[in-house]
Amino acid sequence: MGKVYRREKLSEIVKKLKKQGKTVGFANGCFDILHVGHIRCLRDAKSNCDFLIVALNTDESVKRLKGEGRPLTPLNERLEILEAIEYIDYLTYFDENTVEKTLKILQPDIQFKGTDYTVETVPERRVMEELGGKVMIVGDPKDHSTTEIVEKLNNEKR
Repeated sequence: MGKVYRREKLSEIVKKLKKQGKTVGFANGCFDILHVGHIRCLRDAKSNCDFLIVALNTDESVKRLKGEGRPLTPLNERLEILEAIEYIDYLTYFDENTVEKTLKILQPDIQFKGTDYTVETVPERRVMEELGGKVMIVGDPKDHSTTEIVEKLNNEKR
């Protein structure tokens, strides 16, 4: 997997990019079942930076956040799927419940979040402020979700 790096190695790449005057953006999530909302969010994010990093929750992290039975797609497969998306330049993963530690390691210029947030409600907003970066809301209105897709599939099985 050519785009996937551990956070510490990716931190070195980010420092070099920023020295070259490049803008580094960052997005994160579970990306358990990829849907059009994810694509629109990532495309919008990439249009606002030179390089886009996407950090995925590990399987254990997804399970803690979403509950038993999740993720439906294991981390290595989620990474492989996202690696094929042209808007993404680099991928990494994290096991914590929040992405704060990853932000502190990578120090991106912009953290992108979907429209289910406002700049004020992004949990890591203060970390980005401390790092001298900013938070930007991207994507289309939040009317797509993996949870809804799973519920719909479960209802159709009955």
